[in-house]
Amino acid sequence: MGYTVAIVGATGAVGQQMLAVLEERDLPIDRLVPLASLRSAGQTITFRGEEITITELTEASFEGVDVALFSAGGSVSETFGPVAASAGAMVIDNTSAFRMANDVPLVVPEVNGEAALDAPRRIIANPNCSTIQMVVALAPLHREARVKRVVVSTYQAVAGAGARAIKELTEQAVAWANGSPEPPPEIFPHPMLFECLPQIGEFLPDGTSVEEEKMVEETKKIFADETIAVTATTVRVPVLVGHGEALNVEFEGPLSAERAKELLSTAPGVELVDEPEKNRYPLARQAAGKDPVYVGRVRNDATLPHGLNLWVVADNLRKGAALNAVQIAEFLHARDAL
Repeated sequence: MGYTVAIVGATGAVGQQMLAVLEERDLPIDRLVPLASLRSAGQTITFRGEEITITELTEASFEGVDVALFSAGGSVSETFGPVAASAGAMVIDNTSAFRMANDVPLVVPEVNGEAALDAPRRIIANPNCSTIQMVVALAPLHREARVKRVVVSTYQAVAGAGARAIKELTEQAVAWANGSPEPPPEIFPHPMLFECLPQIGEFLPDGTSVEEEKMVEETKKIFADETIAVTATTVRVPVLVGHGEALNVEFEGPLSAERAKELLSTAPGVELVDEPEKNRYPLARQAAGKDPVYVGRVRNDATLPHGLNLWVVADNLRKGAALNAVQIAEFLHARDAL
């Protein structure tokens, strides 16, 4: 017997990826309920050979729903997430609405899947995309030598800001190629073409951006360790899909680059691509459309007694969002917890 699965935000970039991931994988589904705003209601999507009409999201949308995957913005999740949970659905939310709530688990299945089993509100939060790929790469190393401190610099694709951001960068590129005037930016504060923008989210009073704060706090919650020190600089780059991250990690105990590669080569959800002498290292264009978190450029940091540098790349729409949410549902299904 299969589940009734709702996707809230079915027409968005992540919602579309959720549909694609569900199509590819084996979660048993009897009925799919694509939900969106009134503007998108009436459109159709095809899922497993069946044409399904998108319906408007209302408080009555969740009757009989077993799993509700949310990716339509924080305010939508705050309003309708509890409604779906009260109707009996297990809510897996891809926004920041519930991530830091004490009674909502923040889950990456390869790292802390068991946390999903303790969801008293029937709401489980998907971490931020940049956090997900970082903790997947760190988890096997943390188990071996315990992470003490992480300095992370991100190189984040425009897809992290949604489908309209992809369109904006594409239009800027087309205009440049045609010698036409550059269209003014609407999604970002500056044009993204040929630019690196050291701002993702609003700035807080201390100068940290919201995205940077997410990486700090979410990492501690996922690892259930408030003593881990994390400092982040998050940067938007003119890449369509696929976030890159440079990690400098200090461990409590010794961990050589060779041992780290051994651990990463067998870690769930990780693919080691580390042959710099052959120009092989993780690239965004290779990660796009793929499930793994790719790790390479693993090397010792000669300035620290127990330090490593790593380069980490993943498709932010898949493992950074849609895939992780579906994997949470699969984990719960395997434990008869849906």
